[in-house]
Amino acid sequence: MDERTLYTTRFALMGGSGLIRFVDRRGRTEAQRLARAAEAEALRIEWKFSRYREASVVSEITRNAGRTPVAVDDETELLVAAALDLARLTRGRFDPTVGVLRRAWDFRARRVPAPDEIAALLPLVNFEAVSIREKTVFLRRPGMELDLGGVGKEYAADRVADLLEEGGVESALINFAGDVRTVGGRGDGWPWSVGVADPREAGRVRFALRFPGAAGVATSGDYERCFVVDGVRYHHLLDATTGRPARGVASATVLARTAFEAGRLATASFLLGADEGLTVIARGGAEGALVLEDGSIRATPGMDRYSDLPGSLYAAYPAI
Repeated sequence: MDERTLYTTRFALMGGSGLIRFVDRRGRTEAQRLARAAEAEALRIEWKFSRYREASVVSEITRNAGRTPVAVDDETELLVAAALDLARLTRGRFDPTVGVLRRAWDFRARRVPAPDEIAALLPLVNFEAVSIREKTVFLRRPGMELDLGGVGKEYAADRVADLLEEGGVESALINFAGDVRTVGGRGDGWPWSVGVADPREAGRVRFALRFPGAAGVATSGDYERCFVVDGVRYHHLLDATTGRPARGVASATVLARTAFEAGRLATASFLLGADEGLTVIARGGAEGALVLEDGSIRATPGMDRYSDLPGSLYAAYPAI
């Protein structure tokens, strides 16, 4: 007899919420143990890499900027290297040292900084001044800050997926603040379904993605940490080359093999804009859809296999 049972755990994670849902056949005790281990793994990654925690390795690297390299383990080296690779892919529009600009941008206070405030901080935003050498990371300029927020959340989702699979789970959904990773299929004959929020109408789903097996889905959008002044939207996804919010795209959603890859490509396509962004997604072997600031949608050609978007949207972007 099939005694599969659905288990769910929810918890606060990385300034948002974490959801882990999986099917297990071995009884409540084992499922609860696995759920606790999965939650603990996600929190371990947050505590280790959060720039807001004094004891994190990221904070230690920042404290030693311009002074001395900091010894790191393989995991830290992997994430820093991935962030630098994303910076190169976007030609510096993404930059893991951009966090220093929060000294100028205060989204809670809804204040637009003066140009000279931003200009004074931009010399400290330079991914090329981040050194990885002999198991150390070094910020070469005093005052620089490291921020791995652009890669950490999706990495955590994938690590939890690996942990569940190693524990014998055949079907799972991990949702960390809107970024999703699945393990196997749903097990009921239906595909996984992930709704993509409308960036301009709260509570509305703009379109849905449906896929049968393991995958990662990530969205970068201008609608969560933002404010509007004189009809202009200011959001936290800053173009590191200008120190100001990126323009052109309202949200970028990517479906890829893993959450880590989906997040990387979603960030890149948001910052690069529709034409170059869609090219980057397709060359990365993924599929994606961008909602532009004017409300229109552009998508990679293969997205029609996974979404309910009208077919005419795909013709806007030629296959490469």
